[in-house]
Amino acid sequence: MQQFPKMPRSLSHMLLPVALLMLAGSGLSGCGSSIPAILESKTAPKKITGTPEEMYRIGDARLSTGNYAVAERYFEEVDRQHPYSPLARRAIVMASYAYYKDGKYPEAIAGARRYVTLHPGTKEAALAQYIISSSYFDRIKNPNNDQTATRKALKELQVLVRRYPNSRYVAKVQNRIKIARDVLAAHEMEVGRYYLKNNNYLASINRFKTVVRDYQTTKQVEEALARLTEAYMAMGITNEAQSAAAILGHNFPASKWYRDSYALLKTGGLVPREHKGSWVSRTWKTVTKAVLPG
Repeated sequence: MQQFPKMPRSLSHMLLPVALLMLAGSGLSGCGSSIPAILESKTAPKKITGTPEEMYRIGDARLSTGNYAVAERYFEEVDRQHPYSPLARRAIVMASYAYYKDGKYPEAIAGARRYVTLHPGTKEAALAQYIISSSYFDRIKNPNNDQTATRKALKELQVLVRRYPNSRYVAKVQNRIKIARDVLAAHEMEVGRYYLKNNNYLASINRFKTVVRDYQTTKQVEEALARLTEAYMAMGITNEAQSAAAILGHNFPASKWYRDSYALLKTGGLVPREHKGSWVSRTWKTVTKAVLPG
């Protein structure tokens, strides 16, 4: 799906304290000439040692060059070997970010979830929650496939907006929420159309109802109302068919779906009309008299 937002050099400007920057600029006293050699290596040594600042710097450098596997190791070792270091907390979320970039979504989710559980009020918590939601969002499939990842992505995206409304990620998350909701609605339509094609009207109605009830603001709702009109007409439940068409005509008067629904009702000597006691009338937020096509 969409790419993770570009970060300033592996978040160094956001996460590294002034003391660490000064230490890095001095060549990391005590580490000698081994640091440049390590930074050139494509793999991490079997045993990683050093100060938390040294490990963090190497992890950050490897992350910035796309060597995510090595970055993961170094960030994890900061947390494991120096749990009380000021950098240990930040290393957790950075390891999760490295896992995300490496396509290791379960590991990214586990690390980021651990972070938001332990440190929910810190400035990096929104990033951790964003990593969780992105790890699901990037695995969203086409509407005709299983939508487990989409449902989980939507849940985690909504958590981010609710818990961190002022974070830098909210605008993009809001757009992703719309995408996830539309994919879920499209999935319901796929299944509903299948049932309708096979004359399983009750099963199809239940799917179209879900779109009207839960995904009313998605682009799928026009067809859902038209399909409800079609299915209810096939079952002889004319009051629901008329109400679905009336709502469709009021909200989308120029829609081809409304023209089709209106024509279908005419074959039975009916016109769009709201019935106050109908399910669709009770469910839709605003219902008024439909505009009849000329």
